[in-house]
Amino acid sequence: MSTLTTVLVANRGEIACRVMRTAKAMGLTTVAVHSATDRDARHSREADIRVDLGGSKATDSYLQIDKLIAAAQASGAQAIHPGYGFLSENAGFARAIEAAGLVFLGPPASAIDAMGSKSAAKALMETAGVPLVPGYHGADQDLETFRDACERIGYPVLLKATAGGGGKGMKVVEDVSQLAEALASAQREALSSFGNGQMLVEKYLLKPRHVEIQVFADQHGHCLYLNERDCSIQRRHQKVVEEAPAPGLSAEQRKAMGEAAVRAAQAIGYVGAGTVEFLLDARGEFFFMEMNTRLQVEHPVTEAITGLDLVAWQIRVAQGEPLPITQDQVPLVGHAIEVRLYAEDPANDFLPATGHLALYRESTPGPGRRVDSGVAQGDNVSPFYDPMLGKLIAWGEDREQARLRLLSMLDEFAVGGVKTNLGFLRRIIGHPAFAAAELDTGFIPRYQDELLPAPGALSDEFWQAAGAAFMQSQPAGEGPWADNRGFRAGLPSDVSLHLSCAGQDRLGKLVAGTAQLRGEQLLIEHHGVRRAYLAVRSEGILYLRWDGQMQAVSLYDPIAAVEANQTHQGGLTAPMNGSIVRVLVEVGQHVEAGTQLVVLEAMKMEHSIRAPHAGAVKAVFCQEGEMVAEGSALVELETTD
Repeated sequence: MSTLTTVLVANRGEIACRVMRTAKAMGLTTVAVHSATDRDARHSREADIRVDLGGSKATDSYLQIDKLIAAAQASGAQAIHPGYGFLSENAGFARAIEAAGLVFLGPPASAIDAMGSKSAAKALMETAGVPLVPGYHGADQDLETFRDACERIGYPVLLKATAGGGGKGMKVVEDVSQLAEALASAQREALSSFGNGQMLVEKYLLKPRHVEIQVFADQHGHCLYLNERDCSIQRRHQKVVEEAPAPGLSAEQRKAMGEAAVRAAQAIGYVGAGTVEFLLDARGEFFFMEMNTRLQVEHPVTEAITGLDLVAWQIRVAQGEPLPITQDQVPLVGHAIEVRLYAEDPANDFLPATGHLALYRESTPGPGRRVDSGVAQGDNVSPFYDPMLGKLIAWGEDREQARLRLLSMLDEFAVGGVKTNLGFLRRIIGHPAFAAAELDTGFIPRYQDELLPAPGALSDEFWQAAGAAFMQSQPAGEGPWADNRGFRAGLPSDVSLHLSCAGQDRLGKLVAGTAQLRGEQLLIEHHGVRRAYLAVRSEGILYLRWDGQMQAVSLYDPIAAVEANQTHQGGLTAPMNGSIVRVLVEVGQHVEAGTQLVVLEAMKMEHSIRAPHAGAVKAVFCQEGEMVAEGSALVELETTD
């Protein structure tokens, strides 16, 4: 095989940036592909060559195999790296690349067929005698089949797409009455995200840990495992925190799980990076869950504890090189923890957020501190793709050092213009139960009140600090009327300011000398102790970090406040920018409270708009396939006597 010189990354966001970073370090030319929406996205900007796929939705761009092959040929790329998500576990994509005479930087298509399908993987594990969670993984996909299977398995159950991952196409069903709606929604999500609506169902285990083994194989029959990761802290079945090694896992457990994972990979002639995922119960028993035939989002924590570059390994193995080390030589040094930074609103059921990144400041680089990001200040977060902005990874000599280092990174990170889960992540990593490594998949629901506290009234101290920073960051004016210090002859200066922040507002007088803005640091001294708060002015908005949260402060707009308080068309508005997937009601129809009215898709997830009360549908303002903006009226519902 000839040496590679040019690599195309068939993906976007932080994974595309991360793959290109290694490729460039190896002296390779990098090619990015992008949709029309992503024309000026960070991964596109950082590539040596970029190719426009057109379209906005993933189905019109990143999921178009013919366009990706053509992009590789036009740019001179000899190899394609699929990243993760999109087509990374699509055997047809791997075969198309091979048929075009290009190199697929991933496993053989046959391995994707065997293990990329959750159903096929479970059948293989059953044959190999690996314990499985009770479930149904058959080809029949009708509602009646699933109803019978769920009755046999016992509720609660978990519906999962057989293709893909990332929490897409996954639904927990507590009762048979929820099954039909959940199955239909999960199938649509899976079809939209992966082009495959096939589903499986399995018993939903209580208090399990999610532990996965990183495997790597070359073309010469060698395969090894690179330790394990704990990915138990999740929301919506999507990982939020990952760490390596798994706390409390014994050397014997690691060896047993690792060897089982290697046997599975070797049984199907696996090549490259893959992950075998297990559920680990409190008794120490593990159950095979699935295999992801790709590089995982959480691979940086494995890199941190081994000192290896897994993308470099992928490129070298694809060129026929053998693995450079044996199983006995696999390092395990220290501990690493990773969190996923999302544009989302944790206080509103983690709904994805869109908007303009008016402020984006990453943590200061340093030993044991790594940020893998797919955005930069000034970028826009669109409704068409996954809302992950990036990842923060901290390494330490032990778990506690890694945890404290990650806390400091979260404290330094600043995002303004879109809602994020930064504060939520800070509360998880700082929680005593997390510090004690009391981990399972029920962590977030169990401590929900502490992790997602109800928003309270902003303090007097906050309003004074915000007012001082707002006034002192005002752009410089000209002429005698530009002075805003509130001069009064013979009296102290007096400035009144009406500010708005987080749905609250305050009209008050500023106390002179309480705070000084120096650059982007607001200095406040109290009883001889001086503290600094990040304060950045952008596009008329002041972004002030207070109590670990970035607060957006603006001048109070009474007209906007009135409009925001009005109940728009019965309150049935779009909670975010997105695409209308289904309209389930028509004018004149009577509905009960909780009835599904409209299904909205945003960032590859479905969200149901339901009737808040019984009534009659007076008007429908949307249609299937239409893009709607956040706050747009969807349905008008009137109460009936």
